[in-house]
Parts: sequence; structure tokens; C-alpha cells
Amino acid sequence: MNTQIVGRHVELTDAIKEYIGTAIESLSKFNLDIISVRAIISTEEKKGKHGFSIEFTINLPHKNTIVIKQKDKDLYAAVDTALDRAMIVLGRHHDKITEHKSAGQAQNSIDALHEFAAEGEEDEIVPMDLELHKPLEIEDALNTLKASAQQFLVFNDHDGKTRVLHKRADGRYGLY
Repeated sequence: MNTQIVGRHVELTDAIKEYIGTAIESLSKFNLDIISVRAIISTEEKKGKHGFSIEFTINLPHKNTIVIKQKDKDLYAAVDTALDRAMIVLGRHHDKITEHKSAGQAQNSIDALHEFAAEGEEDEIVPMDLELHKPLEIEDALNTLKASAQQFLVFNDHDGKTRVLHKRADGRYGLY
């Protein structure tokens, strides 16, 4: 992520730069591949009152630029409020993306089940993906099974055999 912090009529101290930098870095928690963020800090004086204005310009791929402007008497309060607003906008965008992807995948699975049922089969079959990427040692498979809430784990060992490790009722583990 490319980050720019610009001060207009404001001297940016290291403390201010660091505070805004950590605020901008917190935006990366949404995993949206943010291209760049530009923060422009300026002072405003209106009717004898002194205040600060901050503007965040956030560039995302496949999305229009997001611009958030905030004014406050205190610079740090303006940054916090603008950051909260940016979090809300990015959170909504993240939810749109994740809901859209999961809805499409669920619809594809439902369509495949309907096609299979239309062929006249009476038994219901629920398709599942089996992830057998690379062979596992029995100890690694045991640790994986212990860490999960599953009752059994299907894996390939280094001899190429498909193995099943399962939890027994007496608390021990069985291996086929």
C-alpha cells in the first residue's frame, strides 16, 4: 500500500506522521488490496476559530476512489473520526465482496444438486470437496485432527495409501 501524508499550512511532526501512519495501516485489516492512501491535513480559521481538516483519499482496485473529509478542533480527534468513517466504508465494501462470492458458490452447488436430482436418483447425495493436496505423516494428521472439531480425517500417507484417522468413543484414535 502506497501511503502519503501531506500537510497544508501545518507543520507535520514525527508524532503526527506516526499516528496517522498507524491509523492508515489499520485499514489493511479488511484485506481489500488497497492501492494507495493519501492523507491531507490542513488548518482552517473561520470567524476567529482555529480548527483542523483531514482528508483521506483511498484507492481500491475495481472500485471508485473513496474520499473522507473530517473537521475538528483537535487534529487527533479529526483523524480518529475520519478513520472510523473509513472503517465503516471499507467494512461495507468487504461485506459486499465476501457475500457476493459466497452467494455465487452456494448457488453453483445448489444448481449441481438440482441437476443430479433431476436425473431420477432417489438417494440424496451431498457433494463435498476432499482436500488431499500433499501426503501427511501420521503424527501431522493426528495433530490436525486434535486441533479440529471433526470426528475423522482422510489423508494420503507417503506410500500413496489413503488413510482414515478417527476419534474413538474411549478418547483414543483409530487408524485405517
